[in-house]
Amino acid sequence: MKNTILKVTLVLAIAFTYSCGGKTKHKQDDTQVEKKEKTDELHQSEQNGLVLNNGKPWLANSETTVGVENMQEIMKNFTEKSSVKAYETLSKRLKSEFSMVFEKCTMKGEAHNQLHNFLIPINDLFEPLASSNLKECQDSYNKLNSHLKVYQTYFK
Repeated sequence: MKNTILKVTLVLAIAFTYSCGGKTKHKQDDTQVEKKEKTDELHQSEQNGLVLNNGKPWLANSETTVGVENMQEIMKNFTEKSSVKAYETLSKRLKSEFSMVFEKCTMKGEAHNQLHNFLIPINDLFEPLASSNLKECQDSYNKLNSHLKVYQTYFK
C-alpha cells in the first residue's frame, strides 16, 4: 500500500509541475507574513509558505476553485467518522478531485507557486487519512478540513 501511495504521490507531483509550467521557485515577502491574522489555520498556512498577494487573495483559475470547493463539499458530506473503511473511500474520492485540480491547472507565476504551497499539505494528508488506525484517520480528516477552509482566504 505504501508503495502505491508513493507512486501516486510521485506521479501527481510530476504531473502538477509540468502541467502548470514547471518552475516552483518561492519568494516570501516578510512584510506580508507579518500582516497576516494569527489564527491557527492561517498560522499553519504560513508555516507551509502560503502568503497573500500584497494583502489580497491570489487569482486562481476557475477549475482550481471548483476542484477545491468539490473537496470541501466531499468533506462536509462525510458522516461515517467511526469507520476506517469509510476514511479509505473518502481518501480515494478526494484524491480523484485533487488530480483534476492538477490536470486543469493553468496558473502561472507566483500565484501558481502559492497554489503549490496550498496543495502540498493536502497531498501529505491522504496517506494518514486512509490509515488502518481510526485515530490517525480522524486526525488527518480534521487537519485536512481545516486546511481546505483557508483556500478562500488566499485565492479567489
